[in-house]
Amino acid sequence: MALQESGEMYIEAIYVLSIKSNAVRAIDVGDYLGYSKPSVSRALGLLKNEGLIKKDSDGYIKLTEAGNILAKRIYERHTVLSQMFINLGVDEETATEDACRIEHYISDKTFEAIKTHMKQYGS
Repeated sequence: MALQESGEMYIEAIYVLSIKSNAVRAIDVGDYLGYSKPSVSRALGLLKNEGLIKKDSDGYIKLTEAGNILAKRIYERHTVLSQMFINLGVDEETATEDACRIEHYISDKTFEAIKTHMKQYGS
């Protein structure tokens, strides 16, 4: 399944919020991303239809197994790329913003090469 960048942003946001709290609500996702309630509602509906999230009886959002796998992949890209840019001398804010843009487009092959390089050179 090829999820668009915006869908990946939502999945990553839910993942990050769920690390901090087991009770993730739509309003939390909207606040985290800075998106309106209607935009969040529509996106969450699409993610639910894709089988990436589910809502419990109290309305809390949970990642499905497939959603969790995807979220971990996206988040790893974000953290590794951010750290690489910081190691290159980029300030943390810029490094994080640039990583957020790139994480959605970099190929698996290139990302794996970056991870290997960083492990090899202790970065």
